[in-house]
Amino acid sequence: MTETLDPALDLVLERDIAAPRALVYSCWTTPEHLMQWFVPKPNKVTACHLDVRVGGAFNTTFDVEGTIMENNGVYLEVIPNEKLVFTDTYTVGWKPAPEPFMTAIVTFEDAGLGHTRYRAVARHRSAETAKQHADMGFQDGWGTVATQLEAYAQSLMKG
Repeated sequence: MTETLDPALDLVLERDIAAPRALVYSCWTTPEHLMQWFVPKPNKVTACHLDVRVGGAFNTTFDVEGTIMENNGVYLEVIPNEKLVFTDTYTVGWKPAPEPFMTAIVTFEDAGLGHTRYRAVARHRSAETAKQHADMGFQDGWGTVATQLEAYAQSLMKG
């Protein structure tokens, strides 16, 4: 299903990834995998807890140029090998977050020849927040991460 986009609130990255859909999905849902590609290098994920079910934790900690950033949220929708929706609006136990930033909608579709049509939507509560995310470098950052995801998934295929 295609999400209805609001250009004032939603930022979108679409890409074909040269790896099978189930593997790309596994890279998103397995902590050891996600830690390898989820932030633009040389930054890194230093901790990751994923409980891949509706209401389960989507918690990551980043080291970005020496600054530690904790990102805690929950999954809102999980369709294995097809779709992940998570948000930082809530944390585990449906506790409201004090300063929510976005909800992510990530979809995975077969694109033929072992490729995956990958789409990531970052949905924001306000146009100001969406602009802030765009100005932070959403396209470059999420694009770099998609490239890292593809390279990591391919390394697993060579295994």
